[in-house]
Amino acid sequence: MESLSTKETTSKDCNGDSVFENVVRAPDVPVYAVMVAYSKDPSPVKLNLGIGVYRTEDGKPHVLNVVRRVEKLLLDDVSATKEYLPITGMAEFNKLSAQLVFGADSPAMKENRVTTVQCLAGCGSLRTGADFLAKHYHQHTVYLSQPTYGNHPNFFLAAGLTLKTYRYYDPITRGLDFQGMLDDLGSAPSGAIVLFQVCSHNPTGVDPTLHQWEQIRQLVRSKGLLPFFDNAYQGIVSGSLDMDAQSVRMFVTDGGECLVAHSYSKIMGLYGERVGALSIVCKTADVAKRVESQLKLVIRPMYSNPPIHGASIVTAILKDREMFDEWTVELKAMIDRIIHLRQQLYDALRDRGTPGDWSHIMKQVGMYTFSGLNAEQVAFMTKEYHIYMSSDGRINMAGLSAKTVPYLADAIHSAVTGINL
Repeated sequence: MESLSTKETTSKDCNGDSVFENVVRAPDVPVYAVMVAYSKDPSPVKLNLGIGVYRTEDGKPHVLNVVRRVEKLLLDDVSATKEYLPITGMAEFNKLSAQLVFGADSPAMKENRVTTVQCLAGCGSLRTGADFLAKHYHQHTVYLSQPTYGNHPNFFLAAGLTLKTYRYYDPITRGLDFQGMLDDLGSAPSGAIVLFQVCSHNPTGVDPTLHQWEQIRQLVRSKGLLPFFDNAYQGIVSGSLDMDAQSVRMFVTDGGECLVAHSYSKIMGLYGERVGALSIVCKTADVAKRVESQLKLVIRPMYSNPPIHGASIVTAILKDREMFDEWTVELKAMIDRIIHLRQQLYDALRDRGTPGDWSHIMKQVGMYTFSGLNAEQVAFMTKEYHIYMSSDGRINMAGLSAKTVPYLADAIHSAVTGINL
């Protein structure tokens, strides 16, 4: 029997300071803090333009019809199991994912110079790539665009890599600072890692032209830099999967090496399924095999192997011509609607006589508009109009509807002029 003194000692110890007493409260993650604030706002006119997700005209989450169709088929498939996948994930999913970005006729694919592993969406793919580079690449400096997606620095810092930036966005023109970009990459040390976004740049909505991409490619190869592409929005700009992949395909066609993080969150609406992949294009098939063997050792202690459901949905769509076509039609309709919303917002601001040049709304592409609104103006819109968005002025165009565009235009006009409409 335990003695009283032992019980007292145990009780006293348990009632003392926490062993985590020195843990300080971390700052809130901005985009999720916006989500929480929005959810707590009782206003019937509140509007969430923060996190990058596609909404219907009624402001509801959008599940693609082809995704619902596939899920019914999977549910009825009595041969399906819930067994563990291999460390690298579903082999067919990996092959189809690589073909989607590189093209089925890609020489790198035909020569088996591409190794692809299934990961936890785009974020997991980027983190896996960062950890691999930290262990197996001689240069530990990563160049990120200024600005970039808020989570990008975290992946590379967590892997122990050093961050630098290259100029990208010009706040005066609200377009690309192309010369600044070339100058900064031109001064980067040989072998440095450079993170690019394939298309629909987050947060700016500003992409290089194909001619500019070719100049970037030549500079990257001449300097011996290592390109790492974040491919989260393929198809979201033009509605064409092939057209939106032209930038990364330039870097594969030249025979050089690169990394690509794929995500199906935006392009198939599979946000919560966390479906993605990491592809590494190598010089030879032998190198690709060795790279894959080391990727397994990166993944194994991290999450061991990826989930099966989301990858099964993607695989079913990509391998079936009818469902693939259905998906691309739905995707194109989503993009056409976003483009129309851009036009509506531009027209609404012009009609109100809102001071400033708002043509960048039409020139920028993809899901986002980098509005040019400052943090004070955004805070005003949140307080007075219950509109929630990033403090840097990024607007998720896919969160708008024909009904809410006039309301947003009123809020922007008031924020810019100080006059409530």
